Amino acid sequence: MRRPVLGTVIGLGAALLLTAGMTTASATPPTPAAPRAARHPVLVDCLWHQRYRPADFILACGDGNSRLAGMHWVRWNDNSAVAQGVNWVNDCKPYCAAGTFHRYPVTVRLDRPTAWKKHPDVQQFTRLSMTYSGARPEGFTQVMTIPLWY
Repeated sequence: MRRPVLGTVIGLGAALLLTAGMTTASATPPTPAAPRAARHPVLVDCLWHQRYRPADFILACGDGNSRLAGMHWVRWNDNSAVAQGVNWVNDCKPYCAAGTFHRYPVTVRLDRPTAWKKHPDVQQFTRLSMTYSGARPEGFTQVMTIPLWY
């Protein structure tokens, strides 16, 4: 009969410690406001993270066959953002798993900031345009404009 009592005492002690830890955590002051830069519109990535001036960004969330890399932002304000970078695109020949990635220099422009449905107090860019300065992937036009998820 001692074992059930001992188990109950240990269980209650653990519950008290857990409750004390939760009470302490809930009493902590709120975190300070985000820095000024975070108040500008953001770019929302495939995992629903807010990104500000990202160096890399996946365009093809399902398979990763198109991404932006080496992005150097020359402007990021409340209306638009502009960067120079590279669009790495898989040619999917003979099929995507065996395809080759090719790099294409691009100018990236973000615009049309709108309240993010997931966090209405956050503005997110909802359109991305890429302008290819030279060669471009097969089937692409010199300027490709895509809506961003929200």
